[in-house]
Amino acid sequence: MKKNSNASKIYEILDEFLPVDIQFLEQKDPFRFLISVILSAQTTDKIVNAVVRQLFAVYPDVKSLAQANLEDVQEIIYPTGYYRNKAKNIIACAQALGDSEVPDTMEALIKLPGVGRKTASCVLGDIYRKPAIIVDTHFARVVKRLGLVATTDPGKIEKEIASLLEPSQHYRFSMTANLFGRTVCHAKKPSCDDCPLSGLCPSRDAFLKK
Repeated sequence: MKKNSNASKIYEILDEFLPVDIQFLEQKDPFRFLISVILSAQTTDKIVNAVVRQLFAVYPDVKSLAQANLEDVQEIIYPTGYYRNKAKNIIACAQALGDSEVPDTMEALIKLPGVGRKTASCVLGDIYRKPAIIVDTHFARVVKRLGLVATTDPGKIEKEIASLLEPSQHYRFSMTANLFGRTVCHAKKPSCDDCPLSGLCPSRDAFLKK
């Protein structure tokens, strides 16, 4: 593992600054959580949480969703956007799972329809409490502004951040950095004056001058 004192300091500050329990999606069941994450692409968690309540009221388990009518599912998940592709993927995902449990490895998860590394990492970290770096727009923005990475490529960000921290810190850092991006380090106007990481942030001066 690379030695990076800044990464360790940032981890410690965010760990102390933010809540112990950070949860964006409501579903706790592994299958329902997986479907929720697939639906969360390009939309808000608030919309997903509302939509899946309706979805699982009609299709409560793997078997029922695997047998669902495509158009009926599209109608339910319409508010999440990209509903045609998402409906196709979640039905296919349920069919691929069959009687099997939701996998607990990256290799097996990304073989499921609609599941990429980000979705798989969410499942590994949240459901199975395994090391997982979850790279979404908030996380990518925060780690780049903090100078932990120079790239915007999600795959490279995942690998680089994973190399800077202990595996036991990966999931917690994913969640704290994500929440920090939503609440403090906003995309257009970050709250630099109220930022507990100001002393470690190479981007701070540039934003304060605007």
